[in-house]
Amino acid sequence: MRPFFVLGRGREACGEMDIKSIGMGLLFAFVWSSAFTSARVIVEFAPPMWALVFRFLASGLLGILIARALGQTARLTRQQWVAVVVFGLCQNALYLGLNFIAMQTIEASLAAIIASTMPLIVALIGWAILRDRIGALGVLGLVAGFGGVTLIMGARLGGGVDLSAVLLCVIAVISLAVATLTVRGASSGGNLMMIVGLQMLVGSAALLIPAAVLEPLTVTWSWQLIVAFAYTTLFPGLAATWVWFLLVGRIGAVRAATFHFLNPFFGVAIAAVLLGEALGAMDIVGVLIVAAGILAVQLSKQKPTGT
Repeated sequence: MRPFFVLGRGREACGEMDIKSIGMGLLFAFVWSSAFTSARVIVEFAPPMWALVFRFLASGLLGILIARALGQTARLTRQQWVAVVVFGLCQNALYLGLNFIAMQTIEASLAAIIASTMPLIVALIGWAILRDRIGALGVLGLVAGFGGVTLIMGARLGGGVDLSAVLLCVIAVISLAVATLTVRGASSGGNLMMIVGLQMLVGSAALLIPAAVLEPLTVTWSWQLIVAFAYTTLFPGLAATWVWFLLVGRIGAVRAATFHFLNPFFGVAIAAVLLGEALGAMDIVGVLIVAAGILAVQLSKQKPTGT
């Protein structure tokens, strides 16, 4: 599950969307969405916070080794260190921690749908509190996006969904949205893979004490757990993060964020194929509406070419 880093505003004047950028965006959206399915497998066999402690530790150390091999250092700017700490705490410890705990009792597809509303929440906060202008298309996208989530939740509530777990997912996505609006400029100054590795270690350290106090370290070893843990560590943890940074550097954060509209599709599709999670008609309709809402919000933020 990838962070939605908002990079420096000066990065927005980037290149146009091309075939390579589209490929990178599709890859990011698919891998990010698949993380919910692998997380659902992990929490079936291991305590969620302990799983994240070891996952972040492995991803962080590997990321730092890769960064060193690329010639990067930990000599970060003050703004980069703030980003490392804020996202290490908000995205890794809080956002992923709450999602992992919630997925002990709710399906991966539902968690993915709630998490995919992050761009909508960022736009809503920006519009309602920060007075950002998003235009009529953006407002329509917000209404449609949250309406789609409401439609899905109404259908799921009839099936006895765990409301406390849903609340954890909502708190998680709001915390990440606030962090996204708070921290800017993570990529200025370079050392991107080092930043990725360090914020993973912050998340690991932040969850260590809660895990030790609240969870017994009891693991049911299986090949499914090993595969899911390895996949989550290497791909959503490191590869998707790296692709995201490259994509934002190539086309800018606003254009890159447009690919988030694919997350509801991929999230429910992967969970259905690999976990056999059922999809009702209202789920499908709701996912389409949420995706359309996210796309409308992102398109409303884009400036016409040449402006």
